[in-house]
Amino acid sequence: MVRQGWEQFSLYLPVVLMGLLALGTWWLVRNAPMPLLPTAERQQGHQPDYFMKSFSVKSFDATGRLQSEVQGEEARHYPDTDTLEIDNARMRSVTPLGRLTVATADRALTNADGSEVQLFGNAIVTREPLPAKPGSPAQPRLEFRSEFLHAYTNTERVRSDKPVTLTRGNDRFTADGMDYDNLDQVLQLRGRVRGVLQPGVAKP
Repeated sequence: MVRQGWEQFSLYLPVVLMGLLALGTWWLVRNAPMPLLPTAERQQGHQPDYFMKSFSVKSFDATGRLQSEVQGEEARHYPDTDTLEIDNARMRSVTPLGRLTVATADRALTNADGSEVQLFGNAIVTREPLPAKPGSPAQPRLEFRSEFLHAYTNTERVRSDKPVTLTRGNDRFTADGMDYDNLDQVLQLRGRVRGVLQPGVAKP
């Protein structure tokens, strides 16, 4: 029963994970001003060259529809590694069909080309529920929690070496770690894997 339920659950997992990967298209490095300092004045070592405080950066499509938003308490750009670190990060992604995915973490770290996004501390990715539409059944809320999530956008992989909790509606699964490859459609849950499936409500 648990195995069958997990196989059904895993069909919906890529929606959550790809929502996280979609958030990886947000690169504040491209939107923030770059300081033009003489070489002699540039800081040496792992020191930030600019800051942003209490910021919000939004991206819109050609019709003016909101695609993504990144908010944070403070962001720091490190020129030696060309990375951006964000405190109390909150990211939102909205698909053309209105599907909303939200990711939050105590700290987020992204590299310059957007190929890697790391979420540290209270990392939560959720896809809000979708009502039923003609030809499409209703989809319950999905949630993905861990102290660490690492997304590789180019290879469409998400991994974590920390305990993870996956929730779909009232069903819940936990594991000691995971590795998801969207291209190969392979999900690996490591360590102690447990699942709790709630019985469906019978229709009259």
